[in-house]
Amino acid sequence: MRIAVIADIHSNIYALNEVLLDIDNRNADLTVCMGDLVGYSPFPNEVIDTIRENRILTIKGNYDEAVGEELMICGCDYPDPKDAENAGISLNWTIDETRDDNKEFLKNLPTEVRMSFEKKSLRFVHGSPRMINEYLKEGSKEAEEVMADFEEDILICGHTHKPYYKMYGGKMLVNAGSAGKPKTGTPKPNYVIIDIKGENVSVEIHEVEYEFEKTADAIEAAGLPQEFAAVIRTGKA
Repeated sequence: MRIAVIADIHSNIYALNEVLLDIDNRNADLTVCMGDLVGYSPFPNEVIDTIRENRILTIKGNYDEAVGEELMICGCDYPDPKDAENAGISLNWTIDETRDDNKEFLKNLPTEVRMSFEKKSLRFVHGSPRMINEYLKEGSKEAEEVMADFEEDILICGHTHKPYYKMYGGKMLVNAGSAGKPKTGTPKPNYVIIDIKGENVSVEIHEVEYEFEKTADAIEAAGLPQEFAAVIRTGKA
């Protein structure tokens, strides 16, 4: 069973389209999205429509929750006041631009999904099993705490925008990275494929080329903060 996992698209339709094309060429049996479809870039409806048209199983992210419920904050952790201000601008803009039917779609997404394939059990969440917006960064205390009590064989999450996989005893933690707003020091969006063959599990991390200047230019043309375009161009938050 080959499961392609994408996350944190953040309204970047140009990146999403290329990632989905790449997945098509890698013989995935299933594609799952870990949420945060919207925010920061100016194509929320295009991204949601594409996810819906392709019937991609999707977990609710904190940004999806904020837009679907029309909340005042996005659930992002921004200690810098300027970053927090920009996040508020993005959230208000995205709420205004997202169609009502797409807000309803975001509102009704599940916060977690559990599956079993062959001999492995999996749980998919956006941030962590404890909180939708908890960061399980590679090697972090939070990740160790979560995995110490984790019941399934494989936990799959997003939210950090950095892909990785790590074993905790016999349990595996997989982060799907970001298919639209990577923070890996490169503008290339990324995603993972989890390959399950009986007791054996392997993880592939893939990066994809796309015309990132089109997204950056669109961010600027929409009047969104310049800092968002800089992240798209550099992959640095």
